[in-house]
Amino acid sequence: MTTEMDTADAPGMLRQAIIYPGEDGYWVAECPSLPGCISQGQSKAAAIINIREVIHVYVDALEADGLPVPPERSET
Repeated sequence: MTTEMDTADAPGMLRQAIIYPGEDGYWVAECPSLPGCISQGQSKAAAIINIREVIHVYVDALEADGLPVPPERSET
């Protein structure tokens, strides 16, 4: 399942997230355009909430360190 979501790091900015069931019964969420940006949740909805927060923190950390934020790369 692939979901595009509006993230809080920039108004109107969409990031693709891939949501899938993990081996441990949790749902896993990954943002392919941000290497290593992965989260999970006990439900699909929780995984989506968590990945939104992780994307925000990830982008904030890059900006705080003066590093470039990778562009979204839609893969369909």
